[in-house]
Amino acid sequence: MKLPKNVVNNEYIPQLLRAGSSPGANYIEANESIGNKDFSMKIKTCRRESKESAYWLRLVITDNSVEIENERAALRQEAKEFVLIFTAILKNRS
Repeated sequence: MKLPKNVVNNEYIPQLLRAGSSPGANYIEANESIGNKDFSMKIKTCRRESKESAYWLRLVITDNSVEIENERAALRQEAKEFVLIFTAILKNRS
């Protein structure tokens, strides 16, 4: 997604990048966990970071082009789907 450079996005984009890359790394760690409690904590982190990604996607400022707004909506939907996936993993694991 190409976002305009401005003061607001200069703060939000790094947050989005951190939150957006975190679920993948934490999921890998969860699969290498040393026990159920460790696994659950890592999956909860995945879920939390996915929620945060959707939040930052909502806040970034776009140029209101249809293409970018559609991409943002698709990315927010994907983040919400990850939340549902991680929630299901936690329910099935307990």
